[in-house]
Amino acid sequence: MRTGFKLIVAALAALFAGSSIAFGAAPAVASASAAGPEDGILSAPFGKTPSGAAVELYTLRNKHGMEAHIATYGGIVTALTAPDRRGQYADVVLGFDKLDDYIAHPAPFFGAMVGRYANRIAHAQFTLDGVIYNLVANDGPNALHGGPVGFDKVVWQVSQADIGPKGPRLVLMHTSPDGDQGYPGALRVTATYTLQEDDALRLDYAATTDRDTIVNLTQHSYFNLRGHGDVLGHLLQINADRYTPVDDTEIPTGELRPVAGTPFDFRQPTAIGAHIDDADPQIRIGHGYDHNWVLRKSAGALGLAATVYEPETGRVLEVSSSAPGLQFYSANGLDGSLKGKGGATLARRSGLALEAESYPDSPNQPKFPSVILKAGKTYHNTIVFRFYAR
Repeated sequence: MRTGFKLIVAALAALFAGSSIAFGAAPAVASASAAGPEDGILSAPFGKTPSGAAVELYTLRNKHGMEAHIATYGGIVTALTAPDRRGQYADVVLGFDKLDDYIAHPAPFFGAMVGRYANRIAHAQFTLDGVIYNLVANDGPNALHGGPVGFDKVVWQVSQADIGPKGPRLVLMHTSPDGDQGYPGALRVTATYTLQEDDALRLDYAATTDRDTIVNLTQHSYFNLRGHGDVLGHLLQINADRYTPVDDTEIPTGELRPVAGTPFDFRQPTAIGAHIDDADPQIRIGHGYDHNWVLRKSAGALGLAATVYEPETGRVLEVSSSAPGLQFYSANGLDGSLKGKGGATLARRSGLALEAESYPDSPNQPKFPSVILKAGKTYHNTIVFRFYAR
């Protein structure tokens, strides 16, 4: 274990003045910048759930001064800083200042860890080992992101909070009981957040089950590399030649359609706003982008999924994952009615989510990569958000 400091005493938060986060970090945790260039961890209370469960907010800080604020409620990344071309770090994820707001407005899934099954399952139903399982529908007729009480709405237990070989890390654990939201098997999940010294936030998922089940876990942060305004000028590149078109309820049709000649062609860096309102049936269904891309990489291998560049600040985000798909969502559902950190208006298309995961509705699509986790086996998904500037 590398030398560093570790502050896991909530009372110390009051001793630090100011914060290195420019766009409204949650007030429950102060910056660890007073400790100097050393990497470290700080925790502080972040409130309680309606049932009275205490929630903590952890700040991970690397030697460059980059910070990630992570709540034990939903494993939510409430703030994440990244450098611009002048070397200035600022918060680049959407969210709220207070836990109560995350609880009151869960639908955007701001910054949350999502499961048991990220994305949609048609008719909230699937068949496994000859048994039909009925899930809890929460998106019209479909099940979305694990159901009404998915992993984004539980308080995760802290297993470790220390300085690991690659930087400060927070290890969270949760057991979803057999039958939870209709899913079979007791699923035991470990989620390890590491703030690496190369300015990357890495999330390593591992899960086991005592009965055959299905699993698809992701991370649902909304990024805005300017920190404010819309993301239509962000240049996006996705390493995919095909995507999965959807029906009117946003369930994949089963086709793997080439992106060439469509608004879904991000094989070269393209402004998000360039074709977001094109007269394309798929754009109409999603009210913009809310689709899965078929990544061009080896199955199970960690590889580059997407790159985002923001010309004004020079910030770059690289998303890597071991998952086969990437859901790009252009925040079409935000309508300005919610106020985010620092009172900022959360307007339509003011962020973009890049959800590294398996394809939507895979349990009902035999041609899609399998999402079955057999008893005694271990599920893995690694997601890396790396930042730099140019």
